[in-house]
Amino acid sequence: MTGSYSNFVDVLTCLHRDPHRLTVMRLADLTTMGVGGAPDVLRTCIATNELIERVRKLDDARENVLILGGGSNIVMGDEPFRGTVLQVATRGIEIDAGEKIVRLTVAAGEPWDELVELCVVNGWSGIEALSGIPGLVGATPIQNVGAYGQEISQVIESVRVLDRATGSIEVFDNDECMFEYRSSIFKREPNRRLIVAVGMALQIDSQCVVRYADLASYLGIDVGGSATPVDVRSAVMALRAAKGMVLDVHDEDSRSAGSFFTNPIVSEEIASGIPAACPRYPSAAGVKLSAAWLIENAGVTKGWRLTEDARARVSKKHTLAIVANGGATAGEVIELADRIQQLVFTKYAITLEPEPTLVNCALAGTS
Repeated sequence: MTGSYSNFVDVLTCLHRDPHRLTVMRLADLTTMGVGGAPDVLRTCIATNELIERVRKLDDARENVLILGGGSNIVMGDEPFRGTVLQVATRGIEIDAGEKIVRLTVAAGEPWDELVELCVVNGWSGIEALSGIPGLVGATPIQNVGAYGQEISQVIESVRVLDRATGSIEVFDNDECMFEYRSSIFKREPNRRLIVAVGMALQIDSQCVVRYADLASYLGIDVGGSATPVDVRSAVMALRAAKGMVLDVHDEDSRSAGSFFTNPIVSEEIASGIPAACPRYPSAAGVKLSAAWLIENAGVTKGWRLTEDARARVSKKHTLAIVANGGATAGEVIELADRIQQLVFTKYAITLEPEPTLVNCALAGTS
């Protein structure tokens, strides 16, 4: 295992125990992909008011600002970041428990999986299938984080934000968030708003319905059957680990930004031209196709790389993840992603869209 990945895990531990000890200056050391140049300024905000005021002042001064959460869904370019990086480390959970529903108001800087574990231990259901996802709570509404049949939009009641255009604090209800598959108003209008807290409502229930086939199969039940949140979390963690999707210093395949491409949503007409073997799911906007299937059937295999000695490669466990090993640069990661995108487009005329945020780097595109 390369040193910088271990540094990232050490940084997370340090950050959440004593943020003032954070001295890392390379953004590679703050991301799970482990690539990225140094910023001009790096500051850590441990209080919500501090975070809000720093962003307001930097915006008023028209300075370039990057808000960095857990670093698990971002690919930073190799060039220095000209501006200030604000690392979100705000903490706090307000709990309002009723007879059947518990309402939580969670600071943006709370580690997501720690929140999931807290809920599961207390018998609060609704996010147990989202176990093992790295990153912070504040990032989850942006991409409407989802996995194994659950999405964060199913439990969100409100999102508290700083409107960076006006400097005011606003609260969005669920409808105003305009959630879609891996998207929201916060993703469609990037950098407009800073999420500072998320309000959610969970069921107080010893059982939860399992709606995802692979998860149900692992649990030995039918789709639509019930299991305890504890069992669901345990199963999801095992399934994710098998795909290299749980952070582990002993697993080089977890040195990634998770799934690099989203599952494309296409029209019925386009979907009808794709081989029936490709998994597909109904969507409000059309038909959702399996990006992993498209990638594999375009000739990309697990562990695939551009050349024999290339340092960036496809995960050995899952074709949706790109792994940066042995000192790979962001440029090498992007070059590999470009090639995968082009191969899929050439064979199926479908452009795969990147899931992580790309900063100081970009895909070449297929046009």
